[in-house]
Amino acid sequence: MLPQRFAKSFWHGWAWMEKRSTIKDVADLAGVSPSTVSVVLNGVDGARVAEDTRRRVTEAAERLGYEAHPLARGLRTRRSQTIGFVSDLVASTPYAGQMIQGAQDAAWRAGMLLLMVNTGRNLDLERHAIRTLLQRQVDGIIYASMFHSITRVPRLSPARPLVLLNGIPAAGMLPNVVPDEIAGGAAATTELLESGHRRIAYVAEWRDIPAVELRLRGYREALERHGAHFDPALVLREEPGAAGGYRGVSSLLDLPEPPTAVFCFTDSMAMGAYRAAAERGVRIPDDFSVVGFDDHPLIASSLAPGLTTVGLPHYEMGEWAVETLLELAEGTTAMTGRPLQMLMPCPLVRRDSVGPPSR
Repeated sequence: MLPQRFAKSFWHGWAWMEKRSTIKDVADLAGVSPSTVSVVLNGVDGARVAEDTRRRVTEAAERLGYEAHPLARGLRTRRSQTIGFVSDLVASTPYAGQMIQGAQDAAWRAGMLLLMVNTGRNLDLERHAIRTLLQRQVDGIIYASMFHSITRVPRLSPARPLVLLNGIPAAGMLPNVVPDEIAGGAAATTELLESGHRRIAYVAEWRDIPAVELRLRGYREALERHGAHFDPALVLREEPGAAGGYRGVSSLLDLPEPPTAVFCFTDSMAMGAYRAAAERGVRIPDDFSVVGFDDHPLIASSLAPGLTTVGLPHYEMGEWAVETLLELAEGTTAMTGRPLQMLMPCPLVRRDSVGPPSR
């Protein structure tokens, strides 16, 4: 038989566990008023509450598993602790999914929830998604693009900041983060130059997207820095993917004086380069060196030999976008000196597809 006082306390505590605890439950257990509980748990600025009282309230809330309701807290702070993430195709493409992971991790560290919508480039769905997110009082919106692109973005109220992820605004100024394509193209070409190559080709896509020209600029800058001749005949534009890489590198290897190395615009084009070389009995890297771009998780490390490539900093860009958005929401970006336009470094990932030129 339980002592009467213990039994009463036991069943009282059990009843609290059976139902969702309220602010009144916390107040009763701590021996304070509900208003004092609200002040302590919501961190009201300037409120004078004794440390012993704060401790009792905090311990009571922990014992009961009570948490202040985010909507109620949002009415006071005018913050919902949520971020909208609107993308064209990012969420449906594993290749670029690290942008979401980086954004989610940064949001989680800040105690925020990421609300994600993938529009599939449907403009009606995009407008509806943004309107719905704003109605739910998100603290800001990340507008993400699958490819580095020039992007038209929606207008938002100044109270709801927007950060462009993997895109450049078509008009005006907006906080944005993109890969440093020029430096990435230069790094890929420099890797070949420092291995002794001087006759280096660049096989790109024919699509009119910023990355094609920016990586070409990096390629040319690296050649110039190393005193290597730029030959326009070694710059080809083909269809995207392995088929384009195969066609381009096939034509290069059939030249009277073929290049000794190629920088491919993407890893998938580099995969086509491997096929073109194999059909001609050209060994990689003994006879011919290849560098890609993207560090595609399903391609670069799966090719034999492994493909040396330049990584796209998707994760870091996602992190930067959320961190910048939160600083804008707090009005602290100017104080921290964070740039509103960020060129994120693209790391060189060395594997086994580069060697010295064959004699």
